[in-house]
Amino acid sequence: MRKKANMDSERTWTATTLRVRYAETDQMGVVYYANFLVWFEIGRTDFCRQHGFAYREMEQQDGLYIMVAEARCRYKAPARYDDDILVRTCLKEVRRRVLVFGYEIYRQANDELLAEGETVHVITDRDGRPRALPDKYRDLFLSGVKASGPSAP
Repeated sequence: MRKKANMDSERTWTATTLRVRYAETDQMGVVYYANFLVWFEIGRTDFCRQHGFAYREMEQQDGLYIMVAEARCRYKAPARYDDDILVRTCLKEVRRRVLVFGYEIYRQANDELLAEGETVHVITDRDGRPRALPDKYRDLFLSGVKASGPSAP
């Protein structure tokens, strides 16, 4: 039985680019802190797509969900209105029922690290009961990126 795959030695990063919208900022033009968690979600969704599947497939075909159990974000510098940002996402750990994703967010103009963090997810069924991650998804996560894209800031 597979217990845990630690991804430290062969971490694959995916990259997603975004532009900060006015609606994501406060009165001073600085991005509201909770939007970084939204950008983590966008990066995570793209990570799955770049590894060969979409969340929707997992929900519709297998009745499984990747529920957030924990989120952490360390803010290094503010993002501002109209900044082009890069969200880097990796899978740090795969366990039978748990996935841990890592994130780095950069301002593209100067490659400044704006934030870093991670989210811990539990695989559940439609009723919220923990379930094992099917091998087909585990294999896709561990197989590498399917679509090409920048892997570094």
